[in-house]
Amino acid sequence: MIDPQTYDARDLRFKTPYGAVPGGTEVTFTLRPLRAEGYSRGVLTARLESWDNRRIEVPMVWSGLDGARDMFTGSLNTDGYMGLIWYSFRLERLDGKSGKESGEYQLTVYDENDKVPRWFGEGMAYQIFPDRFCRLSVPNPAGMVGGRWVHQGWDEEPEYRPDQNGEIRNRDFFGGSLAGIRSKLSYLRDLGVETIYLCPIFEGPENHRYGVGDYEKVDPMLGTKEEFSDLCAQAHAMGMRIMLDGVFNHTAFVSKYFNGDGSYPNPGACQGPQSPYYDWFCFQHWPNQYTSWWGIYSLPTTNKNSPTWLEYITGKDGIIRSWLRAGADGWRLDVADELPDRVVAAIHDAARAENPDAVIIGEVWEDGSNKIAYGVRRKHILGGHCDGLMNYPFRTAVVDYLLGGGAERFRDSMETLRENYPEFAWYSAMNTLGTHDTMRILTLLGEKSEQRGQSRDWRAHARLNDHDRSRGKERLALGAMILFAFPGAPTVYYGDEAGMEGFEDPFNRRTFPWGHEDKELVELFTALGAARKSRKALRRGDIRYVQAAGRVLAFTRTLEEETVLCAVNAGQESETVAIPWEGEAVDLLGGQAMEAEDGVLTLELPPFTGRFMATPEQK
Repeated sequence: MIDPQTYDARDLRFKTPYGAVPGGTEVTFTLRPLRAEGYSRGVLTARLESWDNRRIEVPMVWSGLDGARDMFTGSLNTDGYMGLIWYSFRLERLDGKSGKESGEYQLTVYDENDKVPRWFGEGMAYQIFPDRFCRLSVPNPAGMVGGRWVHQGWDEEPEYRPDQNGEIRNRDFFGGSLAGIRSKLSYLRDLGVETIYLCPIFEGPENHRYGVGDYEKVDPMLGTKEEFSDLCAQAHAMGMRIMLDGVFNHTAFVSKYFNGDGSYPNPGACQGPQSPYYDWFCFQHWPNQYTSWWGIYSLPTTNKNSPTWLEYITGKDGIIRSWLRAGADGWRLDVADELPDRVVAAIHDAARAENPDAVIIGEVWEDGSNKIAYGVRRKHILGGHCDGLMNYPFRTAVVDYLLGGGAERFRDSMETLRENYPEFAWYSAMNTLGTHDTMRILTLLGEKSEQRGQSRDWRAHARLNDHDRSRGKERLALGAMILFAFPGAPTVYYGDEAGMEGFEDPFNRRTFPWGHEDKELVELFTALGAARKSRKALRRGDIRYVQAAGRVLAFTRTLEEETVLCAVNAGQESETVAIPWEGEAVDLLGGQAMEAEDGVLTLELPPFTGRFMATPEQK
């Protein structure tokens, strides 16, 4: 096999330009085998996946010496191509026999004609689960769909036990509202938030509202469409944008489209072919056998081949455009892998037609550049589809590092993404430590692994003891530094900055603890938010790893004359980080400034601590 000294795809001496390239780019490859190995030439084999795996062989001719190594160079033109190219190398000797061969490398070729707005990835985003963020009064659920009931106490536990039929129906509500969110806009602004990402706000029978009942109206417990527009206007005036959650793969069983329980006055698909929505769903045997998401009967899957459904979602007066018209600035697409590429492209085109500055972010849990769903390689970030993706690989890598994994594993996994992603997708990634679909990050970082086998009753009432919470907070502080320093939008799940705990759903969806926030964590996140807002290197700068080994992770972000250094030690022993630096280094988290000595900045990092340093602001 060809070793990294002979070819390294992440080193510009071997491949230019770096990483993913726009279609039409000529990519140059250079192999550097030892001269003593006696190779006379190289061969590049490119497999063009989007063109029925057509193979192209490119000769790599001798181009000079680099010390004790020969150089063999060849170029591949990507004109007219969009998709993945899988390339490999073969080195040959004078007798024509093969010597070393490589495995396949990925080259992402994308369409650069789609001009992606830059705003999302630059600033801090904040995810709100609307029912649990803030309520101003206890609502009356009478007349609302779903047979819902409301907790009288804001600090009560969410209902997690099955009903008499053995179902967990999610019909318990706390009554958070758009007015409640509006009342906390100053808090969010002061925290440093620039994008508010709202979990679904549309009418739906369940508290999470991921089964939509009516896309055209705000759930009445949250408020009205007029109140939504008012929320957007006030957020905009404070320098914040609003992103909506678009759940288009499925609707609710209790919806005006399916109308499984007959609660809506007009016929839905469940009432038969006379309904205008009948072909929006896929019946194997009407009315009780139909395709649903993961087989969950309460979430019937939509028929993406229905022209009327697609027009309803993406047409001129469709759902995408009408809510942008009402004040929204972008959409996050729930389970984006479940939507065919042509549907995602139609959503993208509708959003851009309404507002060229609108952003589409897709929910994908893996490397989105090479994701295969339902046997099809997806076009998520090849241009004209998603502008960015939820970066769950980032969360996985951070948690692994904080809980004992080597910093080099974090670096390598993130460098793989950086190499595979187009620049627009890399900088528009939604980076997060936790979401409504994951355990609360503080619980994850502070709990003992043996606790996971406990019953749901136990997990419902479990809280970290003082020792475990303290260790969890130390780790969370380091994770937050990495999150806010990394390229892409640092996204905070509501309450993580306040020290909320909780295992899986619904324990990760408790109400925000207003008046009982962890002040140390709030102060930390506020300082990080301020740094992210004010420092251009954190908003759009490059990334360079200073140290990534064992328990120490240190990297810089640089743009023009400004540099920010994030250095963390997740181990139990003190560590030292030294980096070339000229002049003063300002501590962005309120500590003392330092002076570099002899062109080197030396940081002493006690166990479970980090530093967030920067060059002085330019006048």
